[in-house]
Amino acid sequence: MSVLPIDLAAFDAAPLAREPFAYAMVPNFIKPETMTAINADYPLVDLPGSFPLPTLKYGPAFAGLIDALQGPEFRCAVEKKLGVDLTGRPTMVTARGVSAARDGQIHTDSRTKLITVLIYMNNAWEAKTGRLRLLRGPGNLEDVIAEVPPDEATMLIFKNEPNAWHGFHAFEGPRRVIQLNWVTDMGVVRREQFRHKVSAFFKRLRGKPVQPAM
Repeated sequence: MSVLPIDLAAFDAAPLAREPFAYAMVPNFIKPETMTAINADYPLVDLPGSFPLPTLKYGPAFAGLIDALQGPEFRCAVEKKLGVDLTGRPTMVTARGVSAARDGQIHTDSRTKLITVLIYMNNAWEAKTGRLRLLRGPGNLEDVIAEVPPDEATMLIFKNEPNAWHGFHAFEGPRRVIQLNWVTDMGVVRREQFRHKVSAFFKRLRGKPVQPAM
């Protein structure tokens, strides 16, 4: 059995908050000894926005991380942590590399997304902005439940409920994050991948962000 690049023991041990929606944060979710290779193999994403993995080129260490995130061990750990059954629920993954000034607007994820996992891939984050905030409502970025530092290997997972509001104070510059979602069905994956591919084409053409960053 291959050694996973993710720390399932740390994930299992992380406390789960249940109010106002279910979420957990895991520092150093990616094992430190694997980070150098994964960072070296991270896809080049030099424009704002989410890019689906089929539109990107990346190396084997990054591919191994994605395989682990989509593998049965992590799925079972997520089911246990959040008390959900993900049998037959497909996954989709996007990557970001750059945040634009217009990113970070308060939002909830699409209702076709059941679970959201964010893994930040930045060095120690010194900026006061660009830190994802989990919020009590849609109207105020200062009504904070928790703030997630986008430091290297920090993971956030939350159950996508109607009140799972989140956003951040605008930051412009490099900001790398992997997003994994379990979704309702394969139709969602096909539609989202097509939508992201189209938006990625226009982002590259225009150099403009299209949607809020996580």
